[in-house]
Amino acid sequence: MQTGLTKDIEDKAKKAIEVLYGSNIQQFKIREFLPFPNETKKEAWDVQTTFLLNKLQYTVDLLIQDNNGYITNARLIDTMIPL
Repeated sequence: MQTGLTKDIEDKAKKAIEVLYGSNIQQFKIREFLPFPNETKKEAWDVQTTFLLNKLQYTVDLLIQDNNGYITNARLIDTMIPL
């Protein structure tokens, strides 16, 4: 069961990935999301995503601002041939 927050983060993350990599992505998943910089002073969410594109699996980290949903950082962590 997804909470409203989880669904909101997933929607924003998927839109950002589609802008960066196109709409042909498959099997989009959020591996995890954590408060950034920490739980007591959360300003954003650090969201790690995975998806398939052109027979490769991508892992991309996004920083989504808590107050407005803006993506302030996107970083490719890994590209690999899926097992």
